[in-house]
Amino acid sequence: MSGNRWVVFALAGLLLAACSPKIRPTEKAAAKHVEAKPVQPLVQPKPVVAKTSTIALILPFNLDELELGASASRDNLSKADLAVDYYQGFKFALDSLTAKGNNYKLLVFDSKESGTQSRLLAFNPKVRTSDLIVGPVFPEGITAFASNFTANKLIVSPLSPAPPAQFKSNKLVTVIPPLEYHAWAAARFITDRIKPKKVFILKSGYSDENKYITPFHKAIDSLGKKRVQVISTIISRGNFDALLPQMSTSEENIFIIPATDELFLVTTLRSLEKVAQNYPVTVFGHPNWSKFDYLKPELLQNLKTHITTSDNIDYKAQATVNFIRDYKRVYHTPPGDYAIKGFDEGYYFGNLLGANADSLAHLDKAMYKGLNNHFGFIKTAAYGWVNTRVTVLRYQNFELKKAE
Repeated sequence: MSGNRWVVFALAGLLLAACSPKIRPTEKAAAKHVEAKPVQPLVQPKPVVAKTSTIALILPFNLDELELGASASRDNLSKADLAVDYYQGFKFALDSLTAKGNNYKLLVFDSKESGTQSRLLAFNPKVRTSDLIVGPVFPEGITAFASNFTANKLIVSPLSPAPPAQFKSNKLVTVIPPLEYHAWAAARFITDRIKPKKVFILKSGYSDENKYITPFHKAIDSLGKKRVQVISTIISRGNFDALLPQMSTSEENIFIIPATDELFLVTTLRSLEKVAQNYPVTVFGHPNWSKFDYLKPELLQNLKTHITTSDNIDYKAQATVNFIRDYKRVYHTPPGDYAIKGFDEGYYFGNLLGANADSLAHLDKAMYKGLNNHFGFIKTAAYGWVNTRVTVLRYQNFELKKAE
């Protein structure tokens, strides 16, 4: 390569160097001072403590007297059966509600069917601090317990239809409607559906029948605005001769028969069946008639007999079928009547306890249609809450069905 060419390359290099950008060091900005703020501690939410409702269940197990040998009395065994059946149904209801998220503590006490024991339980601290007391079962025990129980808690009378007035407690909850509400239900059905001009009350002469007659008379006067004539008479040996002139051959003759005496009923109803061959006859009987085997369905159907009841199990209903199936799976035996009552009452009151603290103060707002019982409570001034839900049944196809 010649010397001139080297000169050219050298000049080109200088020019390129002169034209390339100059790289200068960047000045770093002074770091700003950031004041450190204290970190707030993380507040952990308090764990939600599930409410646990305590129920004291007082039943007549009679464990001190119960003998399972050959000397065991039928009466003691039947009362123990009542207690066990009711307990199992009640607990089954609470277990069902527990599966839905509620919590319960069930305390079980033996009333021993003794007024003395019931009185002692009224002072038991565990009973007094319970959220709800269910029991005692029999009137004597209820009287002894209620008259000595001063805590401001409801006392549920679970199985006795005894009038609450005899217990004199404004904390009482009477679940089984007393007889007077059966009389009112019959009077309401008669005035609303049949609308007769007169009704006949047939008496046997026993004063006990006035427990039905007095409230019925009051109800028919009130509901019928005193437009329904009430003719009350004692029937002797089935003789209707004195009544025939007052009966109608074209309109229904309504007969109220509050008697429970077997001889009187058999004689009177057979005579009335003969009367019904010439006169339209409709009968309203005492609620206990459904328990009397000597009253034949054919006779009662011929007389268009109506009976009021607070029990009405529909064994074909799916809810009943499911309950019986699940109960047998747990206890390996079908539920008895008291087990079904226990379930209805356990579910009703357990559900209210699980709802909120004020639910038990407003039973009138909590209607309930159970497997066996329907609940519709009213508040009385001096005698607490009373369930008044009664159904009117009629014999059709030789069995009792809801009257339409």
